[in-house]
Amino acid sequence: MQELKFPTEQVELPSKGLVYPKDNPLSSGVIEIKYMTAKEEDILTNQNYIKDGTVIDRLLKALIVTKINYDDLVVGDKNSIMVAARVLGYGKDYTFSYENETVTVDLSELEQRWINESELIEKNTNQFSFTLPHSKAEITFKLLNNRDDRAIKSEVKGLKKLDKKSSPELSTRLKHMITSVNGDSEVKIIREFVDNYMLARDSRAFREHVKTFQPDIDLTFNHVSSDGSERDVTLPMTVNFFWPDSDL
Repeated sequence: MQELKFPTEQVELPSKGLVYPKDNPLSSGVIEIKYMTAKEEDILTNQNYIKDGTVIDRLLKALIVTKINYDDLVVGDKNSIMVAARVLGYGKDYTFSYENETVTVDLSELEQRWINESELIEKNTNQFSFTLPHSKAEITFKLLNNRDDRAIKSEVKGLKKLDKKSSPELSTRLKHMITSVNGDSEVKIIREFVDNYMLARDSRAFREHVKTFQPDIDLTFNHVSSDGSERDVTLPMTVNFFWPDSDL
């Protein structure tokens, strides 16, 4: 039987590869993914994967051709690959229900948010700096990758078991993102700073600053309601995003 070759496409990463070490394949700024087949559809319908929340990661791992460590992907790059995989698999039109209306979004029109490389302390380091405007504390920080994201979810889950009324997502994310405070990179110091000394207005200013240059793909669309009002809404990212005819 003649050997068949899967068709593939190159996806440009919004980070341009600048946040990865030079010896990491992701530093090229592009990644190769293959088109979905029936085998990948089996992943999408696996109830165990859906239940434990790993279905999207398992799908993307199966589609990525470039030899990488999947956990190295910063979140924005991962989002961009996810949208590209959906377009290649099922086309650019994503139809879903929102506020009892049927909405169709052209995924090919979603905008890439390219990294502002001038914000990097040094290329290929994933290190940035920021002076908190009110406390004047100097912090360094990194963009979170898939490994960090899993660690944060696990930590938050554990904290909620201890206190079901707690809402530790924001502070936990900051603790994983910040890499030093006033030159001190000790984890204990960073966590104590976030819990006890990071002012709410500094936290907000920091998050707003990161938004100005963080690489990603804009997953919002402009929705016009039946009453004529407009607002930006985040696309619903469910299993149906990849399998629009699914009843899952």
